[in-house]
Amino acid sequence: MIGLPSLRALDGSHGARIWLAAEATDMRCGFDRLAERVRVVIGQDPLGGHLFVFRSRRGDRLKILLWDGDGFVLWYKRLELGVFKLPRMSAGSGSIEIRGSELAMILDGIDVSKLKRVRRYERGSGTNRDNKQERVVSDSCA
Repeated sequence: MIGLPSLRALDGSHGARIWLAAEATDMRCGFDRLAERVRVVIGQDPLGGHLFVFRSRRGDRLKILLWDGDGFVLWYKRLELGVFKLPRMSAGSGSIEIRGSELAMILDGIDVSKLKRVRRYERGSGTNRDNKQERVVSDSCA
């Protein structure tokens, strides 16, 4: 069985990003139509090595498109019971970026729309007590 990259590989990679399309997608779409949706709806290059997640109208199916360097990989999951609980998205957004840990939770059946992310220190922008740069991660998952 061929699976997705491990969560450790996704979280450790600074290059791979994960994009979740806001609109439901026709699950009959194959490689080429999904790649076109990546360009038009998500606004990204489908050959960039990122993961692009699409959900069905009923919410019981997910497709993940990934360029693997020499071709597309399409991962498809159908739930026998229930639906995938996705993060909240603001109205009018075509897509949102999610973390590898959020994708893992979605695939494991955790309702990520009800999760609350706590503020954490992350080095990057802003200033802290020592006038060093810092970035504060937002409180919401969306």
